[in-house]
Amino acid sequence: MTEARTLAKSNPFLGLWTLFDKDLKGWYKNYATLFIALTQPVVWLALYGKAIDYGTIFMSGSFNIPGVNLSKQMLDSLAKQFIQTTFGTSDYFSFLTAGMLAFIVLFGASFSGVTLVFERRGGFLSKVITTPVSRSVIVSSKVLSGVIKSLVQAAILLLVGVLLGMQLSHISVLGLLETFIALSLLAIGLSSIFMMTALRTTNWQLQLAIMNFISLPLLFASNALFPVKFMPTWMQFIASLNPMSYAADATRQQLLGSPGMVNLQADFAFLGVFAIVFLVIGSILSTRFLSR
Repeated sequence: MTEARTLAKSNPFLGLWTLFDKDLKGWYKNYATLFIALTQPVVWLALYGKAIDYGTIFMSGSFNIPGVNLSKQMLDSLAKQFIQTTFGTSDYFSFLTAGMLAFIVLFGASFSGVTLVFERRGGFLSKVITTPVSRSVIVSSKVLSGVIKSLVQAAILLLVGVLLGMQLSHISVLGLLETFIALSLLAIGLSSIFMMTALRTTNWQLQLAIMNFISLPLLFASNALFPVKFMPTWMQFIASLNPMSYAADATRQQLLGSPGMVNLQADFAFLGVFAIVFLVIGSILSTRFLSR
C-alpha cells in the first residue's frame, strides 16, 4: 500500500488516465446509451432545426402578408435581407446549428454528475476513494470524460448540420479547431459545475432534477437559439454572463463568419476563465466533500 501511494503521488496522471479510460469504455461499450447519444443530434437538427427554418418559410411562399401579393423574387429578396439582418447569416438553420453545438455540449456535460451518483450507489466510488488516487483526480477524470463525450456529439451534430444544408462558405480547418477549443472550455466548466452538485447526493432523481434546473435556464437565457437582441433588457444582462452565449458566439464567428456580440478574443478569454475557475473550485470542493 505504501508503494502504491508513492506511485500515485509521483505519477498522478496514472490514476487520472485509469479512471478516465474506465468511464469512457463504460460509455461506448454500452451500445444502447451510445446509440441514443449519437443519434440525438440528428433528431434535434432534423426535427427542430428544419421545422422553424425561417428562410425556408419565406422562400417557399408560406409567409404571406394579408392583402399584399408578393412575387417570388420579392419574397426571396425580403427573406435574404431579413435573415441576414436578424441572424447575421444567410439562413436561420446555419445560425441554429452553430448554437446547437453549445447546447449539445451542455447536455453531454450535464450527465457527468449523474454517473458519479450511480457509481456511489453501485459501490464503485467507495472502492476508488480507498485507493491512493486523490479525490480531485476522481472529479477531474469525470470532467475529462464528459468533455470527450460532448465533443463527439458536437462533431456528429456539425456533420449532420452540414448534410442538412448548413452553409460552408466560411468553414476552415483553423475555424473548426478554434470552434472545438471553445466547446472544450465550455464543457470543462459545465462538467465541473454538474460534478459539484453530485459530490454528496445519492439520489439520482434529485441529480436529474438539478440537471434540468440548471440546463434549461442556461439554454434559453443564451443566444444559442435566438439573438440576444430579441430578449428583454434584464435577460440580455443574464445572457451576457452566460458561458453558453460566448461559446455559441465564438462558434458562429468561426464557422459562419457572423458578426459577434464581442470579439473572438473576448469569447475565448471568458470561456477560459470560466473553465479554469470552476475546475479549480470543483477540485477543491471534491477534496472536502466527496464521500462514499
